[in-house]
Amino acid sequence: MAITGAIAISMVSIMGALVLDRISTDLYSSKRDQALQDSARATLAAQEQLDSSDATDLGAMNALAGSVRSTVQGTSASQLIYVSRQANQPASPIAPDDAGTSEQIREVISADLSDALREGESPQYWQSVRLVDDNGKSAPGILVASTIVFPAGAGSYDLFIGYSFSDVAQSIEFITRALIIMALLLLLLLAVLVWVISSLVFRPIRAAAFASHRLAAGEIDARIPLQADKHFDELSNNFNHMADTLQARIEELDQLSTMQQRFVSDVSHELRTPLTTIRLAAEVLRAQAGDDESSAARPVQVLNDQVDRFESLLADLLEISRYDAGPITLETEPTNMVVLAEEVVEGLRPLSPGIIELRPLGGFSPIDVDARRIRRIVSNLVGNAIEHGEGRPIVVTIDSNASSIAIGVRDWGVGMKPEHTEHVFDRFWRADPSRKRTLGGTGLGLAIAREDAAVHGGLLEVWSRLGEGSNFRLTLPRGDETNSFVSPVPLVPDDVTPELGDPEVTGGWLRRPGRRVRRERHR
Repeated sequence: MAITGAIAISMVSIMGALVLDRISTDLYSSKRDQALQDSARATLAAQEQLDSSDATDLGAMNALAGSVRSTVQGTSASQLIYVSRQANQPASPIAPDDAGTSEQIREVISADLSDALREGESPQYWQSVRLVDDNGKSAPGILVASTIVFPAGAGSYDLFIGYSFSDVAQSIEFITRALIIMALLLLLLLAVLVWVISSLVFRPIRAAAFASHRLAAGEIDARIPLQADKHFDELSNNFNHMADTLQARIEELDQLSTMQQRFVSDVSHELRTPLTTIRLAAEVLRAQAGDDESSAARPVQVLNDQVDRFESLLADLLEISRYDAGPITLETEPTNMVVLAEEVVEGLRPLSPGIIELRPLGGFSPIDVDARRIRRIVSNLVGNAIEHGEGRPIVVTIDSNASSIAIGVRDWGVGMKPEHTEHVFDRFWRADPSRKRTLGGTGLGLAIAREDAAVHGGLLEVWSRLGEGSNFRLTLPRGDETNSFVSPVPLVPDDVTPELGDPEVTGGWLRRPGRRVRRERHR
């Protein structure tokens, strides 16, 4: 519509200017020709009167000059007349004085016009001038000059007759206003026409866009209505067929997902009964084994360890099934993150062959979180650092800013390749399955940790480089109203050189992920 409007305005402006120029030229030419004919007729009448006069003295000549002016006024359509003696005439005692009916004629006479009249051979000359009409307004016009000869040797005189074109100017103004009004009406009509046509043309496209937007938003029943157009209806049928297929696949996947979740949940619950029986049997065997040095003590200990690991796996499976099932209920309470991290570090320090250092740079102000889930995240991160830290020191950093609190767990262990960091939060994924595990993980810890972070609106991220260790960063926003935040702890450690492909170095703007969650606040 904008392009059509611009083209229409340009074309109307060009055509209007051409039409107006043509009309103006024709009107002015016609008016000029009439003025020249009128001036020639008046000049001829004046010269005939002079030729028939027998005046011989100055008084008679002055009377004759006045009579000539009256004749010109009566013969021509103009009252603007001026008669002046030519400059190259010899002195004559009977030559009448210069005189006219309007002083403005004398003021607009140019030297070029006088010279052309004196030296040229044409009986008439004219020039464009600006004349003042009876209302005091300046209007275009012409000044026509011709030569008349007085009798008895009085000499030649220039006769100037002024013609005002004010009526032509008024006609041009009227035509201009009419053309502008017609152009505006035409443009308005064109705009309405283009709007109506574009609405009709783009209505099917808008319908398709609306249906695709609904489908992208998750409304799998969105369809494009038919528009009684052969080609577009073909598109509608193809889109609707695609939507039907997609809806069927989504419903099938939802059903399979529901069955899978129910299977995991049911199996986890059903396994608790035999697991409890096995644990009781293991406790009985441990009591019967007695001395730790006996031959039966080692198998009993292995049995108890595997039962503990089995219970942990069942607990993780149940937790994952809860996340898959739908909304999660958070039992939030004001929690000091420094105290929480300190408790976790103190509990895991006996299991670490190396030093675990806690650096509380900030985060002393309590925030509302589910302390159980955050403690599980930190325990998992520190446990992984112990598992893969190769006995080297581990640094747990806590810092905060106005929008978020972050906890970073840095180790200098084996590290991971870039392709491994992309899968580190996948379920049951291990970078090196052959490695001996110290803490007996289930392979679901990091997956559950990321879900725990997501339900708080936070992010759990990782940086790792082979041979230089890993750094995990948990960032939690302050309050539910915080939609974006900057992590106060850098993801890429300060002691390494950033490389191409590394995540952001100083913690850029982060977006809190969307998650369905119910909050229950406890004090």
